[in-house]
Amino acid sequence: MMGEKVLVALSGGVDSSVAALLLKEQGYDVVGAHMKLWDYVDATTDCQGICDTIEVPFHLLDLSARFEEKVIDNFVSEYSAGRTPNPCVRCNSEFRWPAFLDKAVEIGCDYIATGHYASIERGQNQRWYVRKGQDLTRDQSYVLWGLSQEELSKTLMPLGCLHKSEVREIARSHNLRTADKKESREICFVADDDHKRFLMEYEKRRGRTYDPGDIVLEDGTVVGRHDGAAFYTVGQRRGLGVSHPTPLYVLRIDTDNNRVIVGQNDALFKSELIANGINWLAMEPTDKSFEADVKIRYLHTPALATVTPLTDTQVRVIFKEKQRAITPGQSVVFYDGEILLGGGIIS
Repeated sequence: MMGEKVLVALSGGVDSSVAALLLKEQGYDVVGAHMKLWDYVDATTDCQGICDTIEVPFHLLDLSARFEEKVIDNFVSEYSAGRTPNPCVRCNSEFRWPAFLDKAVEIGCDYIATGHYASIERGQNQRWYVRKGQDLTRDQSYVLWGLSQEELSKTLMPLGCLHKSEVREIARSHNLRTADKKESREICFVADDDHKRFLMEYEKRRGRTYDPGDIVLEDGTVVGRHDGAAFYTVGQRRGLGVSHPTPLYVLRIDTDNNRVIVGQNDALFKSELIANGINWLAMEPTDKSFEADVKIRYLHTPALATVTPLTDTQVRVIFKEKQRAITPGQSVVFYDGEILLGGGIIS
């Protein structure tokens, strides 16, 4: 540890600030870095201030063009295709980790580190994996399933054994400027959490618009109109603008015919799903079925299911009990207790 150099990803919040502080106290040679990603998300001042306080070097990485290409363009295209993406998952595996590791190599760092509430461990099979954070109200293991073995082996997550309240107390005791900074759980580039506004403005700048179409029942009966199928997601009830004797929910998006199909809540419950792009962490790729606790969205309570590999990168998941609103584009993640086994994208 002594003398090992680590590049800490600073977001401008309390978590990454304390991660940097703790690693310095543990004897690491700490360097702070902040990625500038989007025009109106600029936490550079706070990140610079933290580095000044704990007396470590600071780097500002302007990666906005790469971020737009790798993350935002995918976010927009997925919604346009009738899917509901989780951009944080893609950001981690396709953008953030590769970019930070590149910078770490460039400046001679042995590791990178983040303020995620999770831990990285190595199993008896010598595979690196992620363990849920001790603070289960903040656990972020769900968004880390896409990381490679090499990336995990080079990553430190010092907050995995702490609760949020402890992190804030550490920050206060060291007079860190971010100690009481309000946390945000929105997507960083959609700060107001208004996906429709963001999608419309983003496409407008590119000379594109969304076509209106019909909102229909499963039998094809037209019950309303939409101004863009991309603005809807499976399970949605609010904002449909449909008058009906009973509550209606979005069941699926039919992009081929530019229709939003709606129906009763009961129709949202399904027993199985197919997922692609599977990445295995704690376990070697297998062709045998196994039971796991499965999450189908970030705030979903894990449900017991049987996972059956169909190919090296595709699985079928059959739940013991039906789950509501299994949504194409979202991540499905497999756990053995606290241990993250792997994950993929719901098709």
